[in-house]
Amino acid sequence: MIKQATAHFSKTNEKEVRILCKQDTREYRPQIFIDNGLFILPTRNGEYAIVKGEGYVDIPKITTAAKIYTSKLDFQLDTSLIGDSEMQHLDFAYAASLIRTFMEDDSLVLTVRGRKYTPEFSFNVGKQIITQKSVQTEVDAGYEGKNQVVLVEAKNSSTENTIIRQLYYPYRQWQKYTGKPVKTLFFEKRSDYYSLWQYVFEDVNDYNSIKLIKFQQYEIVQDKKL
Repeated sequence: MIKQATAHFSKTNEKEVRILCKQDTREYRPQIFIDNGLFILPTRNGEYAIVKGEGYVDIPKITTAAKIYTSKLDFQLDTSLIGDSEMQHLDFAYAASLIRTFMEDDSLVLTVRGRKYTPEFSFNVGKQIITQKSVQTEVDAGYEGKNQVVLVEAKNSSTENTIIRQLYYPYRQWQKYTGKPVKTLFFEKRSDYYSLWQYVFEDVNDYNSIKLIKFQQYEIVQDKKL
């Protein structure tokens, strides 16, 4: 339907379903969606459901002073200073053991990264039931420890809200593949600070049961002895 409706558009990127349906924040929706309290969720690759309700979760600004965190590395990293990508900042935070510290789990190791396709699962959004299957997801980083799996959605710019789907779909996906609890984090590098928010889903089958349980902002410093 979307391809048919955009067939007369002249530019390829104007016809790309993935781009047209990318509504990662509340503000990025078309005005008609905003006016009517609508958002979209993928049900299969290239297929979407228009849903009425709250599709987004707030990422609150951290106003408390940043904690000074001393990197656990016993040497300085040179390559981490090149570029300014969200993946690079997340990798540096992990290398410094900041992710392990925030999650209080020294056993976490990087095991998940990149795009994969979801198994079939259903869930509630308000009074609606959505069934999806084989939707492409992308996890910026996933860490497995002895007793948990931690999935991270990372950004390198200030974010006020994000679509819950980016946390919920990978959460449900990886629950199918492990018996360990699956935890979800949102990560940002803002200026010189590394910020982490942990969210939980109080009801695995309820898209809107997301709840923020802890957050912290850090400034990573190197051991002065190095």
